Amino acid sequence: MKGFLYKPKYTLTDEIVTLVADIAAKAEALTIHGGMEQNPKLRRINRIKSIQSSLAIENNTLTVEQVTALLDGKRVLAPPQDILEARNAIRAYNNLLDFNPYDIGDLLSAHGILMKGLVEEAGRFRSGFVGIARGGKIIHIAPPADDVPRLVADLILWVKDAAVHPLIRSCVFHYEFEFVHPFQDGNGRMGRMWQTLLLSRWKRIFAWLPVEGIVRARQQEYYAALAHSNEARDSTEFVTLMLNAISAAIGGCTDQDNDQVTDQVRRLLEVLGANTLSAAELMNLLDLKHRPTFRQNYLRPALERGRIEMTLPDAPNSRNQRYRRKGG
Repeated sequence: MKGFLYKPKYTLTDEIVTLVADIAAKAEALTIHGGMEQNPKLRRINRIKSIQSSLAIENNTLTVEQVTALLDGKRVLAPPQDILEARNAIRAYNNLLDFNPYDIGDLLSAHGILMKGLVEEAGRFRSGFVGIARGGKIIHIAPPADDVPRLVADLILWVKDAAVHPLIRSCVFHYEFEFVHPFQDGNGRMGRMWQTLLLSRWKRIFAWLPVEGIVRARQQEYYAALAHSNEARDSTEFVTLMLNAISAAIGGCTDQDNDQVTDQVRRLLEVLGANTLSAAELMNLLDLKHRPTFRQNYLRPALERGRIEMTLPDAPNSRNQRYRRKGG
């Protein structure tokens, strides 16, 4: 296995090249506009979304409102482990820009913060075997623990020096990191956070871009892309999925800079992404239970502002009605 991570396998498809060019243009426009850098409220909202979404992918039950309350030092009624996970994540993300993405010591320190009190080996590479199961079936057996330090060192060296666009490098890193699965637990949330850190070294706005929210909305696709890439030992499918998620997230930030869009509509657009979803599916992703509130504060304003459209405009009350971004 020696040195296999020096040359990760992926293909520069037409879709990947197009996505990179589109994201780069949007990121440059947002950077020049300065909306994210000059809007602490917007940065805070997006940071909370990132934390809550990344935890939710790992079955944490806290809502955006509960994570916000914890950040404000308020009491929250929830399972103690979920609260601890959220507090750890808040601390880790608050320190995000202080970490060097190419320093293994910083990688271990970040894991130590993120998983403090949750696993015995917080802040240390795993010492034992790990396999990933879905639906009662082992879908991936990670490399032996003895190989982990060298494999992570190889990966860090590659992501630092490879002559590849930062967007692609960050996605490949995320995939390879999950393949190695270097920690006892917390690999998913670490991989997502470290990709955010890598991207922030390219464009600082990515430190507050809630890509995790889009990943959560496409969670089944996320796991499927990881599994398929593992089977092929080729990360092209995963890279494509993550670039689509980044594109949707940066598109949502463009909407956030528009004062005509409410916070509720922004959230709806974020979870909708490039998908076509039913009202029930949107409510589930938004953690909403009250249909009238959803329709009045989220769905109707998004339709009226021309942000989304119905798939069956001539039958607005059809049970088969779905919604998508306008022009999508």
